[in-house]
Amino acid sequence: MTHDTPDTTGQRIARARKQRGLTQQGLADRTRYSRSHIAQVEKGHKEPTPAFVVAVANTLREDPDALSAPSPSVTDTSDRMHTSIPHLRRALAWSDLPPDLDGPPRPLDTLATELVRAQHLRRIARHGQLGGMLPAVIEELSHHAHTSDTPQAWELLTDAYAAAGELTRRLGYTDLADSMFKEAGRAAGLSEDPHLPLIITWRRSLVLIQHSALGAGTKLLEHAISRVDRDHPGADEVIGALHLRAAIISGRSGQASRAWGHYGEAREVSDRVDGRKLDTYSTYFVGANVAIHGAAVATELGDYDEAVRRDEMIPSHDLQTLLAERQAHHSIDMSRVHLETGQKQKALEKLVRAERGAPQMTRFHPSARMVAARLVPLYRDLPEPLRGLMSRMHL
Repeated sequence: MTHDTPDTTGQRIARARKQRGLTQQGLADRTRYSRSHIAQVEKGHKEPTPAFVVAVANTLREDPDALSAPSPSVTDTSDRMHTSIPHLRRALAWSDLPPDLDGPPRPLDTLATELVRAQHLRRIARHGQLGGMLPAVIEELSHHAHTSDTPQAWELLTDAYAAAGELTRRLGYTDLADSMFKEAGRAAGLSEDPHLPLIITWRRSLVLIQHSALGAGTKLLEHAISRVDRDHPGADEVIGALHLRAAIISGRSGQASRAWGHYGEAREVSDRVDGRKLDTYSTYFVGANVAIHGAAVATELGDYDEAVRRDEMIPSHDLQTLLAERQAHHSIDMSRVHLETGQKQKALEKLVRAERGAPQMTRFHPSARMVAARLVPLYRDLPEPLRGLMSRMHL
């Protein structure tokens, strides 16, 4: 195939199938799809659904993202990360009834394993791979949830919608993210976990920040805090995470007393659990994460000296224990601080560090892009790291 005529998903599947020494019938025998269905996809006469691509990829031991061809208009890695968005929109359309699948869905245990993989991809900021797998998982879990109506199916569907909400929010599709989180909240209400809807509120609050709905975000979080079942397992993590998020939003609203009050409550929880990592709900409530939130609160309040002071108090080995994504987010926050205090070189160094740890997240993060753009006019000759970063951000 030439660059001018990129191969299709069907052609990629046909090539991978032949490399495995399988006929179309052989592939059909190993999947839930008929030979004629496979033939139509390979010839381009039938659109491959996300579930079909995943089933074939698993059989052929291929990455689903590697089999999914980008649209003809996609020309670079940045664009390819967005090819999952139409598939996610279609998956969302089946929120009220079982989707039409070409074959039976994978078992719940298999889909649960897929969600563990999705969580890993989210944490290491592999947005392209995550987007490639989520549409099929959502469709298949929607089928299970609507047909079996079991708490386990609804809980897994909640996790899938939440993962899609996180992804679309980070890629800038905030309206789609809000829809995903609303569906996650509805599914969470049909699970047997009373804390799951509160965690969805915690996740959705970031969308409200991006919409500048700060008052609504704070009220939702404080209402969620009041609804925590303190006798239920995981209560400490949920309370701590909600307080940290409320502290950030209050800080952005300029409400210093409220922000530090929420942060203090979170610190009390952290001290009470004596440094244990609480992560049942993927909030990563751990001491070092609480510490960097302190610097973030000061940053949101515009108290940059306090932000620097708190940053310098965090031992470097503690920071290194955090997930790459969390380290990168903190570096982006501190790049804002150094930019505002006139330390352009330190600001650039923090951005470079963030991109090194979580490249995809950093290149799409609104604050990182803002800092990079504001750094440009501060240099007579752009340093190579900044020039490269601007290019990768397409700014």
